[in-house]
Amino acid sequence: MLKKIKETVEFLKTKWDFTPEYGVILGSGLGELAEDIDVDVVIPYEDIPNFPVSTVEGHSGKLYLGTLGGKKIIAMKGRFHYYEGYAMKDVTLPVRVMKLLGADKLIVSNASGGVHPDFEIGDIMLITDHINMIPEHPLNGQNIDELGPRFVDMSEPYSLKMLAKAKQIAKDLNIKVQEGIYLALQGPTFETPAEYKMVSLLGADTVGMSTAPEVIVAKHMNMTCFGLSVITDLGAEGKVVEISHEEVQEVAAKATPKMVSIVTELIKLY
Repeated sequence: MLKKIKETVEFLKTKWDFTPEYGVILGSGLGELAEDIDVDVVIPYEDIPNFPVSTVEGHSGKLYLGTLGGKKIIAMKGRFHYYEGYAMKDVTLPVRVMKLLGADKLIVSNASGGVHPDFEIGDIMLITDHINMIPEHPLNGQNIDELGPRFVDMSEPYSLKMLAKAKQIAKDLNIKVQEGIYLALQGPTFETPAEYKMVSLLGADTVGMSTAPEVIVAKHMNMTCFGLSVITDLGAEGKVVEISHEEVQEVAAKATPKMVSIVTELIKLY
């Protein structure tokens, strides 16, 4: 795996001779941030050695290298998911690559189902913590000491300083935000009413199918992380309704300008 990671890093160094400060995974709600990047290079995933290819509608599959908020960033437009059939080490390979290129901060976004009774569709939630219940752990197997320690401290998976800064930015921009815990399940099915209830009983506020493995791998490499989620459907008791991937995309698109504003300012100021 280390050989594959380094091959990818060396390939990208031939395309871009800058050191990024931020890695950004443009999941649901942040895809249009790519339009605000002062782009130096855009590379389709299929052209990058060892990169998987996203098979999910709404995840376009391009790597953006450029500047945002005065900082050099490497941004994925479209992520990979365990439910697509990829091994978890392949799902999280891009995070490894970002770190070895020099990025020491990671920003992630996603769409999720809200189980907190106060959440409404379209809300933006700043992620304060997560519960990872995807069955394959991204650090399973022999540890690569060059990348990080065998046992990883997860006492602060999402930076408290970045959370505080993002809250202030949202307040200054008059953007309503929620805060809460994200629980990751394998997918690709949306949750049953009983599963939503389980998520709530376990202490989470939202549920989705990504993000936690990426953050675990980032913390393995001592990256500072920030995450936000757009609530695209509701799983609180009495609020569960039929949902489709198309509807998720529509809700995420409406929240996009607000999420883009928060993340752009955060990169600029932190």
